[in-house]
Amino acid sequence: MNTTDSIFQRALGTILAEVFEGSPHTGYVLNPGDSGMLKQLDGIDAKAASTRSIPGQTTVAAHVDHVHFGLSILNRWAAGEENPFATADWNGSWKRGEVNDEQWATLRSNLRSEWQKWQAAVAARTDWDDIAAAGSLSSAAHTAYHLGAIRQILAAMNLHHG
Repeated sequence: MNTTDSIFQRALGTILAEVFEGSPHTGYVLNPGDSGMLKQLDGIDAKAASTRSIPGQTTVAAHVDHVHFGLSILNRWAAGEENPFATADWNGSWKRGEVNDEQWATLRSNLRSEWQKWQAAVAARTDWDDIAAAGSLSSAAHTAYHLGAIRQILAAMNLHHG
């Protein structure tokens, strides 16, 4: 791995960890001290995850299922599958709107597992080309977008219920 690849790999790993696990000190994407996606989700119960704070719009559970699906596709790609994106059912990844307690716990556990696989895949990669770099960077941006959307749903619930 050349020096540029090594710097890119460390920076990407740092940004992904910040989005998923929080930013205790620095804040490249999130504010310093932000808990990140996984802790945010751990503080939400199944009822809140299933609530449509705006009629006709999606739920936190749907966002989480979508992010989980995206990571699973990335992990298949990182494991050597040639093009798992070609047959990915992105619309299907939005169909889970409601979850019970057990489903919510499983969904969060599955998201955490896919994140850990993706984190390991990024750390293990030794060769970065344009597609790998852009695709990997997009995973951080895409997840940060969904974290923001989840927080907007939660904010709307707080305004609606309080």
